[in-house]
Amino acid sequence: MSDVNYTQPDGEESFAKAAGKQLLGFGLATVVFFGLLMWGLQTLASMVGSSTVSAKAVDAENQSITIAIATEPPQMDSTLATDASSGMILGHVMEGLLRNSMDDKIEAAIAERWEINATQATFWLRDDARWSDGEPITAHDFVFAWRSALKPENASEYAFLLYPIKNGRAVNEGDLPYTELGVRAVDDQTLVVDLERPIAFFDKLVAFPTYLPIREDFYNATNGRFGADAWEMLYSGPFMITSWVHGSSLLLERNPYYWDQDSISLQQINIGYITSDGTAKLNFFKDNKIAFTTLLAENLTNAMAQRWHIERTQDGTVFFLDFNHRPDHVTSNRNLRKALQLVLDMEELVYKVTKLPGYIPGESLFPTWLQGVEDKFRKEYPAPELILDRDEALRHLELAKQELGIDEIPELILLSGDNPLSSLQSEWVQEVLRTKLGISVKIDKQIFKQRLAKMTAGEFDMVLAGWGPDYDDPLTFGDLYASWNKNNRGLYNNPEMDRLIEQAQNSVVPRERMETFAAIQQLLFDDVAQLPMYERGVTFVIHPHLKNVKQRVIGASTDFTRAYIDTTAY
Repeated sequence: MSDVNYTQPDGEESFAKAAGKQLLGFGLATVVFFGLLMWGLQTLASMVGSSTVSAKAVDAENQSITIAIATEPPQMDSTLATDASSGMILGHVMEGLLRNSMDDKIEAAIAERWEINATQATFWLRDDARWSDGEPITAHDFVFAWRSALKPENASEYAFLLYPIKNGRAVNEGDLPYTELGVRAVDDQTLVVDLERPIAFFDKLVAFPTYLPIREDFYNATNGRFGADAWEMLYSGPFMITSWVHGSSLLLERNPYYWDQDSISLQQINIGYITSDGTAKLNFFKDNKIAFTTLLAENLTNAMAQRWHIERTQDGTVFFLDFNHRPDHVTSNRNLRKALQLVLDMEELVYKVTKLPGYIPGESLFPTWLQGVEDKFRKEYPAPELILDRDEALRHLELAKQELGIDEIPELILLSGDNPLSSLQSEWVQEVLRTKLGISVKIDKQIFKQRLAKMTAGEFDMVLAGWGPDYDDPLTFGDLYASWNKNNRGLYNNPEMDRLIEQAQNSVVPRERMETFAAIQQLLFDDVAQLPMYERGVTFVIHPHLKNVKQRVIGASTDFTRAYIDTTAY
C-alpha cells in the first residue's frame, strides 16, 4: 500500500460536497457521471497538493489532526461491514439510535429516549437529527437498513445480530418476506421494535454498526455501490468522508448537520497514510506527520529511547488459531486438532515471540475483561486447564492418521495476514508443528481484504483469526461458533453448541446465562473448535497536544470523535 499523503487543491472540496448533495435530484447516468468526475478530481488532488489538508500531526490553527491506519476499509456499507478497519471509520462518520459514551455506558444518540420491555422496544428520535445533506433522519431509515441487512440476497455476515427482532431469522433464511420483520415506523420520529424473545442487552446491540440507519432513496441511487466511495454514502455521525483515495488516504471532515455539534472540536481527521508497517508509522510520528501510533515489539525500544510517554491498554480482542471443519479438510478431525492443542505453548508465543507489553496468553475464547455475575466471568468460571504433552500429542496424531486412512498428514495451509506480527506468529506455528509433530505447514500470507475473502471461501486449513466484541455481553463471543453464524468461517457444526447458544440467547437470568457460557467455554476446549492464542494489548504513543482520545473495547478501537487540541501549549 502507498505511504503517500493525500493533498487536495483549493476549491475541489466544496465542489465535491455540493455535487454529492445534488445526486438524488438526477438520474442514474448523472450519478455515474458525478462519481467518475469526483474520482478524477481526487486523483488530480493526490498529485498536485493543497493548503486545505494539513500535513502536520496536529494543526491547532485548522483544528486538524493527521493519523495512519493499518488497512483500508474493504467497504463502508454498514449492513455488510465485518472488520475492525471499517468499524473504526464508521464509528467516526455514522451514528445510530444509541451510542457508547466516553465512560463506556450506553447513552442517547439519534434516539433521545427509549423504552425496552420483554416484548417490545420503542425509540423516539430527536427532531434535530440530520443526514450530511441536511435532510432529516427518520424512523423509516432504520426500518430500511435493518430489512436490507436481513435480505438473504445481501448475504450480510452480521445479519444474525438482528435475530432478536421478531421474524429476523426467518426473514434472513428466506422463510418470510422482509416486510414481516418486526420493526415499524409509527411516524418519522417513532420506531417500534417487536422482539422475538426477551433479551438482556438489546440497548447495547443497537449501538452496533449493523443497526445504523440508511436512507432508501440515496441507497437506491448508488446502484449497488453504496459505501464503495466517499460520495456513495450519507453520514449521520460527527464527521463525513470528503475524500477517499483508495490504497492511500481518507479525509474526514466535520459534518455541519450533526445534531451534537457542541461535543465536537476537531474540523478534520486526515488519514494520511494506510500502512501496516510499524517502523514506517513510528518514523511518521517521530517526524511529526501523524499524531498517534501503536507500537510493535521491533520499535518499542526505539520509542523508549525517544523518551516519549508510552501508554498501554487492552483492546478487548482475542486472537486464536481457527480450523477449517469442512469434511474435505483433515483439520475436521478432532484427534488432529487435539495433537496441535497439546504442543502449541501460547505462553511461549506471547512472552518469547510476540514480546509486547499488555499481551496475555490465550486460555479461552472469553477474554478476561468480560463481566460475570458479581465479578469478572473468568474469575467466576476459570478456563479449562491445558497441560502440554508432546507424547500425548503424538498419540492423538496417530489416531488421526488411522481415522483419516492416511500414512502422513498432508501439508497444512495456514492463512495469515501480511503484516510483520502475523508473519512472526505464523512462522512460530509452522516451526512448532514441524519440530514437535513432523507436520509441514505452508503459510499463505494475504492482505487483509483478501484474507477475509479466503476465510469466507474456506480456502485454508488453519487461519490466524481474531474477534473483537460487538457489544458488552459474553454472547458477543459465545455465539461465534453457532452453525448459523456467518462469521463461523471454518463451518464448525455441533448441535450441542447450538443448543447452548440458544439457551444463552433465551435466558435473562444472570447466573443461568453465565453457567451456560461456562459450558460453551468447556465445549470449545474439549472439541478443540479453535485454539486461543492471546488477548491483545495495545501499546501506543500520542501527540502531547492531542487530548481526550478514547481507547475502546466496544466500538471504534481508537476514537477521535471527542478529541481536542490543547491550544494552551501553543
